[in-house]
Amino acid sequence: MRQFAFMIGGLMVLTVVLIFTALMIYEHEPKETDPNQTAQVNERIAPAGDVYAGNTGRAAMQAATDAAAKAAASQVAYGGTTDGKAIYDHLCTSCHTSGVAGAPKLGDKSMWGPRIAEGIDTLVKHATEGYHGPDGNFMPPKGGNPALTDAQVKAAVTWIVGQAK
Repeated sequence: MRQFAFMIGGLMVLTVVLIFTALMIYEHEPKETDPNQTAQVNERIAPAGDVYAGNTGRAAMQAATDAAAKAAASQVAYGGTTDGKAIYDHLCTSCHTSGVAGAPKLGDKSMWGPRIAEGIDTLVKHATEGYHGPDGNFMPPKGGNPALTDAQVKAAVTWIVGQAK
């Protein structure tokens, strides 16, 4: 029994020595670095916006807005499809299924009737430019996706109106 206890004690000491040796070796090994880490850190700490003042600031702000609009317009949404149902399924369904922000629900003739009476051109204009209704309902421009073309907006509105007739 005594020899067994000495053997277990010796193995425990050996284990501790091996653990400390491994830690010492690990400390002196060069650490792996991610080559993209610097770019990721710079992106995280980059300012979220700019402060503009005076006429120079207004001009710079307008230039930034124009550049953002141009970049958004250059990317056509949903592969450029003009299938109204496909656009509705990708974008419009989130509000027009549940009635978020007063959005008329798809196929609800009582809610769509007065809107359809205003004419399809008015509906397309409201969908393209955005709309704040008198009763608090809200439609963001292009449904919140600036990459939609006017033809895509018109196709989606026409399809939605067709479901309410």
